[in-house]
Amino acid sequence: MSTDERVLGPVGSEIVFENDRVRIWQLRLAPGERSAIHRHELDNILIQIAGDRIAAEPEPDTEGPYREYIEAEPIPGAAIYVTRGGVETAVNTGTQPYLEVIVELKD
Repeated sequence: MSTDERVLGPVGSEIVFENDRVRIWQLRLAPGERSAIHRHELDNILIQIAGDRIAAEPEPDTEGPYREYIEAEPIPGAAIYVTRGGVETAVNTGTQPYLEVIVELKD
């Protein structure tokens, strides 16, 4: 499938808050579950809450800071600033449910 035919999904599982300055998502993935392919249109802060292993599979046209496959052990409470432009799929490669909060910063 070409990138022109690709359908992008949401950044997270659900929006839990939104106003004119921020949009806050929860991303919940069961073990082995994959998110939809999505594009980060806004700079954001990822806050890891729970899980034992998470990966990001970037698409060839990603413009975010992570251009190669990345996999790591989450650190509950860690906050990671990520610039916009990433096109990727999140994958729970662990054995525990994964949860993170994504705070999108509106311009």
